[in-house]
Amino acid sequence: MLGHTCAVAVTKVYPLSTLPKKQPTVLVICGPEQNGAIGLVCARHLRSYDYEPTIFYPKKSLNALYKDFIIQCEKMDIPFLSYLPTEVQLINDAYNMVVDAVLGVEADSVEVRELCASILGTMKQIKIPIVSLDIPSGWDVEAGNSEGIIPEVLISLAAPKKCALQFPGKHHFIAGRFLPYDVQKKFELNLPEYPGIECVVEL
Repeated sequence: MLGHTCAVAVTKVYPLSTLPKKQPTVLVICGPEQNGAIGLVCARHLRSYDYEPTIFYPKKSLNALYKDFIIQCEKMDIPFLSYLPTEVQLINDAYNMVVDAVLGVEADSVEVRELCASILGTMKQIKIPIVSLDIPSGWDVEAGNSEGIIPEVLISLAAPKKCALQFPGKHHFIAGRFLPYDVQKKFELNLPEYPGIECVVEL
């Protein structure tokens, strides 16, 4: 569900007909936890919408469901990179955008953050648009940006996190239509109305 809504948001901001490069290439960078799994599903749906995603997933989870997501991507002929180019211009030249599914709100462990430190270092230098899922990687969920990336698009999952108040990008979407009303009421989320059958809405 979440990966699908993220893919839909990408298509709204970057329709195939408007992409600057001849091929509709997208680099999806996935971390080892839940945000990475959402990135895998997002890549699969982007492929079904005729984009050409490539996935960088350096530390694959042992979670059985996440393994299934990998198999689904492989069966859709989505390539996986064995390494992330440190020469950032190679990324800028090869792809139209990067989907940041590296660190989500659950990525608290020092081990995960150390693993992703070099990835974030590369991503900070990228010049093509970045789409971050839930929170931009490297941001604190409450305090916001200290050493993180600056995405062009933020897709908040379920509800915007406090750090989203500092988001300076062009487009902020929320994907939270699936939340039960009692949960919305309990946390006083005050979510926007979703028009028609839309699964995402831009704030």
